[in-house]
Amino acid sequence: MDLADHYVTRLIDLATRHSLMRYVAFARSHQGLLAIKRGDTPGGLLLLRSGIDELGDEVNASHRYFLFVGEMAEGLGRVGQVGEGLSVVHDAIARAEETEERLSIAELLRIKGELLLLQGAPGAAATAEDQFYQALKWASLQGALSWELRAATSLAQLFRDQDRPADAKALLQPIYDRFTEGLDTADLKRARGLLRDLG
Repeated sequence: MDLADHYVTRLIDLATRHSLMRYVAFARSHQGLLAIKRGDTPGGLLLLRSGIDELGDEVNASHRYFLFVGEMAEGLGRVGQVGEGLSVVHDAIARAEETEERLSIAELLRIKGELLLLQGAPGAAATAEDQFYQALKWASLQGALSWELRAATSLAQLFRDQDRPADAKALLQPIYDRFTEGLDTADLKRARGLLRDLG
């Protein structure tokens, strides 16, 4: 994280010095992402909103836009603004379909599933399960193994919570086993911890 902070600060300095305000806005959005990862979700959301607002329409169909709004939707869920998070991710999925910029669609679908579970409306588990399966399908089609792992982990947690540990392990273990490096990343640690819990 310290290295990421260093590069984001450097980007802000250089972009400000050369009046490249678009890159200042990108850097501010990345500062928001870092703040959220550190646990300062309210502060990170403010920075993310500010960066996205400054970028405006020129970033609205880019992969980076979908990364930012996905993180914003998850952050909103963490601070109890689940309805707003669902609205943000729903709009992002619609925009991804409209622009055919589907690089992040698997992650957006996974986030939608997580938010539906947080909302806890009747039928939320079944709807979330469908979102996680769609996320798995897209990640597999795109060869996006990291997003496949995230979707599988979310779905396996749902199965565990439904007292279906065998289904959870059968789903997650083969995807986890495909990783040969990066074993200390947060996603792999989370999956490994879940597999350990599942026995």
